[in-house]
Amino acid sequence: MNAPTPILRNPGPSWGFAFLSWAERWWPRWFFRPMLMAGTWGGLAFMPVQRAHSRAYLAIVLGRTPALRDVWRHFFAFANSLMLSLRAGRGAPVSCALAPENAEAFEALVGSGRPALFGTFHFGGSDLLGYLLSERGRRVSIIRLRVGNSDDTRLLGRRFAGQVSFLWINDPASLLFDLKAAIEAGESLALKCDRLEFSAKVEPFHFLGARRLFPFTIYHLAIMFDRPVVFCAAVPIGREDGLRVFASPVFTPDPAADRVANTWAARGHFQAVLAQLETLVRQHPFLWFNFLPLNPEAPAAVR
Repeated sequence: MNAPTPILRNPGPSWGFAFLSWAERWWPRWFFRPMLMAGTWGGLAFMPVQRAHSRAYLAIVLGRTPALRDVWRHFFAFANSLMLSLRAGRGAPVSCALAPENAEAFEALVGSGRPALFGTFHFGGSDLLGYLLSERGRRVSIIRLRVGNSDDTRLLGRRFAGQVSFLWINDPASLLFDLKAAIEAGESLALKCDRLEFSAKVEPFHFLGARRLFPFTIYHLAIMFDRPVVFCAAVPIGREDGLRVFASPVFTPDPAADRVANTWAARGHFQAVLAQLETLVRQHPFLWFNFLPLNPEAPAAVR
């Protein structure tokens, strides 16, 4: 008999998300924002592991030893992103402005109704992209890790019930079968492609000055099931509830080519996606929300 999958938790108290949502609704902005800033210092003090990973990442992307205030800015940017998700879950409108580059192909794919694979990363407001797709009439199944205290997921799922569903990936043994079933059912999938924990297929790509390993499963699924792939990254616009969305070119497997040729084309596409992402990360270094070790460098043999 298999052992039950452990219930993971976000850092912080179980009541933290509910309290933040309540406080933002009922406290005036002039009071809430300083309290959120002070709370970020508290989180910084009580999360030494995440603090260390933030410092290591910032040293690479900033090209210098980060000061404590830099690490605080990283934490505070994440707090602001979390508040945006909580507001969206309560029903607040989130405006979405699509950057002109690749916009036409992206809009054509979204409007086509063809099942597709939508990739993104733990960057900026990308958590909301699945829900924004649903507002355009696109039903999407979002691949997520189930955690025990994630009110943002619960609220957003309730708001977009019927348009958005979740495909939980806590059990790696059944992940591929669940993905296959969802794709064969004609659903579009939204998945993040930067963390390695639950990916069976990884490959090296150039990112932030090194050849680093990234998940490549999305392209294997695309080639296997003849599904187009497009990536999006979202940057918050000022202090308003808005996002500027940057779409990649659309990758479509060539039915006349064999698997090897399509895989090479997919590698070229993903490298271009990561080049676009690196540009955004260097422009907005505090919006990279992986408080984990940066993707490892590929062994020399793999390179």
